Amino acid sequence: MLRSIALLTLTAFVLAGQADAAQPNIVYILLDDAGYGDLSCYGQQKFKTPNIDRIAAEGMKFTDHYSGSTVCAPTRCSLLTGLHTGHTFVRGNREVKPEGQAAMPAEIITIPRLLRDAGYKTGAFGKWGLGSPGSTSDPVEHFDEFYGYNCQREAHNYYPDHLWHNAERVPMDGKTYSATLIHEQAIGFIRDNKDGPFFAFLPTPIPHAAMHAPEEFNQPFRKKFAQFEDTIGKYSGPEVKNPIAAFAGMMTLVDQQVGEVLDVLEELGIADNTLVMLTSDNGPHKEGGHDPVFFDSNGPLQGFKRDLYEGGIRAPLLARWPGTIKPGTVSDHVSAHWDMLPTFCALAGVKVPAKTDGISMVPTLMSDPQNQPAHQYLYWEFYERGGKRAVRFGDWKAVQLNLNKDPNAPIQLYHLPSDVAESNDVAAKHPKLVEKAKSFFKDAHVPSQFWKFGRPQKKQKNAKQKSAA
Repeated sequence: MLRSIALLTLTAFVLAGQADAAQPNIVYILLDDAGYGDLSCYGQQKFKTPNIDRIAAEGMKFTDHYSGSTVCAPTRCSLLTGLHTGHTFVRGNREVKPEGQAAMPAEIITIPRLLRDAGYKTGAFGKWGLGSPGSTSDPVEHFDEFYGYNCQREAHNYYPDHLWHNAERVPMDGKTYSATLIHEQAIGFIRDNKDGPFFAFLPTPIPHAAMHAPEEFNQPFRKKFAQFEDTIGKYSGPEVKNPIAAFAGMMTLVDQQVGEVLDVLEELGIADNTLVMLTSDNGPHKEGGHDPVFFDSNGPLQGFKRDLYEGGIRAPLLARWPGTIKPGTVSDHVSAHWDMLPTFCALAGVKVPAKTDGISMVPTLMSDPQNQPAHQYLYWEFYERGGKRAVRFGDWKAVQLNLNKDPNAPIQLYHLPSDVAESNDVAAKHPKLVEKAKSFFKDAHVPSQFWKFGRPQKKQKNAKQKSAA
């Protein structure tokens, strides 16, 4: 259900309460395939993430936050457009050749476009995946500044032969670690726009796909995890010896980069007017030699990337805004990536678009839960691995699998407070709740020409075709 009336009310609430406040800067850090249990503040034991934990200690930790999808492109579309995957234009990964993914329509409404109209400088640094170079949704069509990978397929390798700076292809030597260059550009953007307001979108490629990290970050874990020294990881680019050590090294590196972002905000004297949020785009992957079972990357949850069980879609979320968000708070507010658009609009004083599935989280951030509207439900649909959909409503979660073969496949039902691992299907005991889930499935899904259960998804042959999509 679209929530435009509630969102307009929330925008008025925020503007009334902050009439004299400057528009806050927004730094949004999106980890790539980091699981719910891959941060030490969420229980990780094999390595530490002290700088990320600092966001939790100095701000708010969310326990019931969800990604837009269970893979890269649809999550990013959901995040930037404020729509769940029953409504988004992008509902899966659709590749184009020679480089890029399916383009969003030229007129699509996104967070950076809305914030730019409100006077924000906008920058994206990392992985795009929502439109090939020169297409209708090349990142330069949305952001003032872009540096990184246009194509998520290219981002499997951290030693690429090129990156993109705006519309310019930047040749690389194949030996330089991309995430370091991307991070340096992000820090430069923050420095250049310190007088604000700015929106820095940091979709780092870490820890996705190949287990690549500079050796100085791997070395301590080679000793700690020496039992894996004869293991070889291969996905894209150079092979990796001991990918277990490399994953911990990657997470240590990205944690250091997060610390540098926080330190720069303090150095520039703008931390108190900057909201920093950190999350992940979906559950943990099993690529390049990464072993999410060894690291307990999904914590207490069932499932991984490409699943619609909690392990595939429940994501960490941390928020820090000194002087505004109370330090050390924990929230069980049920939220999702598509809530970011109305949240950022409310903070920036921007009218929320009429069509959105999101609800502003500003009351929760302001420690005013009494004024925080709740979702009637959260919804996901996904077309790979047999076709599946899921809905969370209140304490309940319904999952339906194998939809490409059977549109009336059985619906599983789980009571999350007592069964967060989704190990006990209670559908037979609660037929009325199953019927409610069916009604939500029907309500949430809007047909798409590209995404249909029951048949292979359309493939486009080249970037020119994709740009016109």
